[in-house]
Amino acid sequence: MSKTETDKSRDQASQDQEDLGAAGSQLSTAPAEELSAPPGLGVIGWARWFWRQLTSMRVALLLLLLLSLGAIPGSLIPQTGADLNKVDDFRKAHRTLAPIYDKLGLFHVYSSVWFSAIYILLFVSLIGCIVPRTWQFVGQLRGRPPGAPKRLTRLPAYTTWRTTAEPEQVREAALALLKKRRFRAHVAGDAVAAEKGYLRELGNLVFHIALIVLLIAFASGQLYKSDGTKLMVEGDGFSNALPMYDDFKSGSLFQNDDLVPFSFDLKKFTGTYEVTGPNRGTPRTYEARIDYSEGAFGKQKSTTIKVNQPLHIGDAKVYLVSHGYAPVITVRDGKGNVVYRDAVPLLPLDGNVTSNGVIKVMDGYKNAQGRPEQLGFQAFFVPTFDPKSGTMLSQFPALVNPLLALNAYHGDLGVDSGIPQSVYQLDKTHMKAFKDSKGQLLKKLLQPGDTLTLPNGAGSVTFEKDIKEWAGFEIVQEPGSGWALGGALAAIFGLAASLFIQRRRVWVRAVRGADGVTVVEMAGLGRSESAKVPEELGDLAGILYDQAPGAPDPDDEPSESPDTPVVPAEGAEK
Repeated sequence: MSKTETDKSRDQASQDQEDLGAAGSQLSTAPAEELSAPPGLGVIGWARWFWRQLTSMRVALLLLLLLSLGAIPGSLIPQTGADLNKVDDFRKAHRTLAPIYDKLGLFHVYSSVWFSAIYILLFVSLIGCIVPRTWQFVGQLRGRPPGAPKRLTRLPAYTTWRTTAEPEQVREAALALLKKRRFRAHVAGDAVAAEKGYLRELGNLVFHIALIVLLIAFASGQLYKSDGTKLMVEGDGFSNALPMYDDFKSGSLFQNDDLVPFSFDLKKFTGTYEVTGPNRGTPRTYEARIDYSEGAFGKQKSTTIKVNQPLHIGDAKVYLVSHGYAPVITVRDGKGNVVYRDAVPLLPLDGNVTSNGVIKVMDGYKNAQGRPEQLGFQAFFVPTFDPKSGTMLSQFPALVNPLLALNAYHGDLGVDSGIPQSVYQLDKTHMKAFKDSKGQLLKKLLQPGDTLTLPNGAGSVTFEKDIKEWAGFEIVQEPGSGWALGGALAAIFGLAASLFIQRRRVWVRAVRGADGVTVVEMAGLGRSESAKVPEELGDLAGILYDQAPGAPDPDDEPSESPDTPVVPAEGAEK
């Protein structure tokens, strides 16, 4: 082969490659990977280089990975925004690690500088990726599929046949067939160009937009959220105002006016338990029946709150999170006057609701000498006492054989000092214990209806037969939760579309051959190698072949000219 022929072959191959590249261009909105040269000197050059790196998909995935890794210590290490007491306990137990965690901001991960930097960079990176790809995708939708390459034989899926139908008829039939199969198709020169699978790119864009929605929802949820708890005895009421909460924490941008206005009353708590078998004592049902109203003048409604079935009121959710017992206690002074009568909620210590707590009589009591004094009682309660066990530990969580143990003190509770104290703890600094006839600490086991008489005419304490139950509620308000759910669902569907839908192109060329017979060529090209493109092309070719059936090959037609030489078969007689 001469040098001139070799150069022509190379030029033809180069031209074919460029032609195929044009046919396969814009099958994706992903930016082309370019080897970035070192930026030029100056601020503008460095800024362009930094922006190019930040908006690349590689950096976006890296930032997403760093964000996921950064959330790990936020889940494993106690956070000040969630439980300050656990953070204090961690500091006491790990005096070496605690200062290091403080410097790294691991006790407040989600508000730390490094986590916020990753968060913001990821946000900017996603926007920088999405905006140009969106405009490019819109441009592709407004445009038309590119024309057919000059040599369709170079495409991975290809077929051809000859037909007696006219080229125009073949192209019209191919155009109608492709449009029926939901291809975007048009006639371009001597061929029909069609494209399908735009939902792949749309799903890709939806996935990335959904990530931005998730980031915004997460940020708004952290900044504007509120989370409070309230312990309520049967018959108590609650209004969604800050002073009504037992414990409350919120985001940095939260305002008191952001609380959803509503109120509810706890009418009845019901708990049932397995009574036999290996699961004895396991709760079967926990539910609280309440009456609630929305707004200041809303109509009162009744509903039941169960575990994992909260009450939804606007952006607020009311969860049922805990349960216990509240024995009704009556305290009388030496003259028999009732100075205290209330249901006292006690905190559970185990799964069988063995409970303890404190009863404080702060006002209205006078001792035998007529001087005002305060009383304090340490209470220990078991809903099911078993005399055979010999211990004050409940054997079952329901009220089968309730028993209350009391220790009595008198003096100053310290509540008037201005120093806050827990309602479940008794400060004995300025308290004196009541003594029995033997000079020992006064204590007694009480069944419902029993009374403990205080010595020296100091009064009495009665454990009433009416034992109420209490329920603990958590009221959560997260403004971005709906957007976060929508973003998560959109991300899932978008990712599924980008993974399972293939974008592909089909060309059908019909031209008249040198012998006057129409030559039909069909070829397909996908974004990635897949068996679906050849299968789909074969299906389309079969349907189009029925409309434009094949013509006999010239080599198969018998010769009518007597002058045509006949080549004998090998081994035939001459």
